[in-house]
Amino acid sequence: MSRRIVLAPLAASLLIGTSLSASADPFFNRIATMSVRDNLPNGGEGVEEAVAEIISASEDGMTLVYTDAPGKQVGIVDLTDARKPKPMGTVAVGGDPTSVKIVGGIAYVAVDTTEDLTKPSGKLVSIDIEAKVVRAECDLGGQPDSVASSKDGGFLAIAMENQRDEEVNGGAIPQAPGGSLVTIKLGGEALDCAAVKTISLTGLTDMVAAEDPEPEFVDINDNGEIALTLQENNAIAIIDGTTGEVKSHFSAGTVSLDKIDTEKNGAIELNGSMADVVREPDGIAWIGNDRLITANEGDWKGGTRGFTIFNRDGSVAYDAGTSLEHELVSLGHYPEKRNKKGIEIEGVAVGEYNGETLLFVGSERGSVIAVYRDNGNEPQLLQVLPGGIGPEGLLPIPSRNLFVAATETDLTEDGGIGGQVVVYERGEHSAPAYPTIRSEAGADGLPIAWGALSGLVADASTPGRLYAVTDSAYGAAPRILTIDAAQKPARITAEMTVTRNGSAAADLDLEGVALVSGGGFWLASEGNTKERKNLLLRMDSEGAIQEEIELPADVAAKATASGYEGVAVTGEGEDQLIWLAQQRPWKDDAENEVKLFAYKPATKEWSAVRYPLDPKGAGWVGLSEITAAGDRVILIERDNLLGSAAKLKKLYAVALADMMPAPLGGELPLVTKTEVYDFLPALQAPMGYVLDKVEGFAVDANGDAFAVTDNDGVDDSSGETQFLWLGKL
Repeated sequence: MSRRIVLAPLAASLLIGTSLSASADPFFNRIATMSVRDNLPNGGEGVEEAVAEIISASEDGMTLVYTDAPGKQVGIVDLTDARKPKPMGTVAVGGDPTSVKIVGGIAYVAVDTTEDLTKPSGKLVSIDIEAKVVRAECDLGGQPDSVASSKDGGFLAIAMENQRDEEVNGGAIPQAPGGSLVTIKLGGEALDCAAVKTISLTGLTDMVAAEDPEPEFVDINDNGEIALTLQENNAIAIIDGTTGEVKSHFSAGTVSLDKIDTEKNGAIELNGSMADVVREPDGIAWIGNDRLITANEGDWKGGTRGFTIFNRDGSVAYDAGTSLEHELVSLGHYPEKRNKKGIEIEGVAVGEYNGETLLFVGSERGSVIAVYRDNGNEPQLLQVLPGGIGPEGLLPIPSRNLFVAATETDLTEDGGIGGQVVVYERGEHSAPAYPTIRSEAGADGLPIAWGALSGLVADASTPGRLYAVTDSAYGAAPRILTIDAAQKPARITAEMTVTRNGSAAADLDLEGVALVSGGGFWLASEGNTKERKNLLLRMDSEGAIQEEIELPADVAAKATASGYEGVAVTGEGEDQLIWLAQQRPWKDDAENEVKLFAYKPATKEWSAVRYPLDPKGAGWVGLSEITAAGDRVILIERDNLLGSAAKLKKLYAVALADMMPAPLGGELPLVTKTEVYDFLPALQAPMGYVLDKVEGFAVDANGDAFAVTDNDGVDDSSGETQFLWLGKL
């Protein structure tokens, strides 16, 4: 029997996450999100891609400058009011900006002008931020990547990557010309190109290809020492910023990983392993003057899904192993469809906040930033911040108790969200605002994997106990999850795989769940007019499908890809009806109407009513859920828009007395709806972008209402899930 139910206390390995004390502690909460497109004329209309990658702040923390490589420009943001970042326009830089550092009132921007990777080229551009003009340019003799400044502002260090061509020889190195490190002295507002100094990095030992260093990211400590990652060489070098002497260098080493997901198969399965994986660090930052933290992204052969703290002699003080990845599984942020590198840790940063050293670790694919307290060589995970989609630039601003993230992903052309600048503030809170839901650990000590929460239903007798289904994002192993909504954040405490003939019932798109009287569940699986049919499923309490019920063939023939989006039960015994909400109009529906199907188990008869949708605007409008609640049926009606474009995310009620279905094939009665709740204020309150998919709703045994958003399995999504406590409606 392939049923799996887990009811276990939270594992010790997850206690360091967001299971926090009730006393007020300093935590970061998101306070503002600015769209990069707001910095462009006409809101970026007609611009294919606009992003924020690397970001820097002025010394007073009041001004930000970020790189936007697709636009060949940098953007400027007034952060005087941190809760209302003000877009201040852009400055063209004549190439792809790769990094930026503000010193004084000047933004120094590394710009890649390479057209042929065998002939890399680039320049350093100085921009007067107040005047928004380029003051000077210096040729760098190659392709720049990261820029850092010394603490006193006396010089810059620039990693000259001269990157490999991944299409040549499988991306193997060496590939000439090799990269280097460039330093340039600063003095006054003038940029002295004669002060550019190139430091060779070839010929170092412990390298994969000594003639092709592949420098990636750079940071400078209080002593003017430069730490530099040589990513594809899996090495780190420490250079004297004054003399240019390579003081030391060492291999970043390897890590063996166990209990990880290694297969892209539509299920998060923590049963894989990888042996002796090279770290291939990308981001690097000094912790004080004697330790380094690296983001082990990998680029050619490696990537260990975590981060490492090194002593300056190259010895490992701490390695995260799979701990952060497992935390993200628990938070619903694991990107199963892109799991070659797992959560892909790309950036790290360090900041001193009120005497505490905090470490920031960014997951590009998980779209979060983890915040750790530096406790010697045992960093303590304090919280995980929702990071927009693909956080790239990580920027601590301790003087203002702020932290800023810049996101490098723009999905606007596909109807998604664009690049953003996200602002967080550290303050005294009893708990972080995020996450709103997470999973506990199972009996095996591993977190219950989840994501793409769809339909919800409440337990008939236990207040706060809910059940949710996962949709086609995890179609290889569809599941019913048990939620304890009495806790904050809500906890996923158990999981049950839906099975067919003893195996996981693959190729279902579960969008609704309701209780079967006597035990078990009714499930609604959405069809797509191709290989998947709209199905009403009756499942027993062990997880096995007992019955699969299809619509009459002539009705099913009129379906579109927008099928079932919820299931509810009304009545009892011979009068019991199973209701199924149709998401959007089918071929036989009026433009702004959908059907609410009713199936009568006693006679196996089908009937329906018509439901009037609100007029659609820029996107479509449809239903996402149907819930029986006392003498009414409640439905989620929403548009498919997100961010500032979102207009309709509401609950509507239909009186049960009005739900008088007629047989299919004839004239169907039109029901009357009444607005119950507008989700938009609740979706705007977290200060990110408004999520589009409010997909689950339930009313528990005490009459308290709950709703949840669907994070699409972290696919073209931030992975953020908002679990909403609505109270009594």
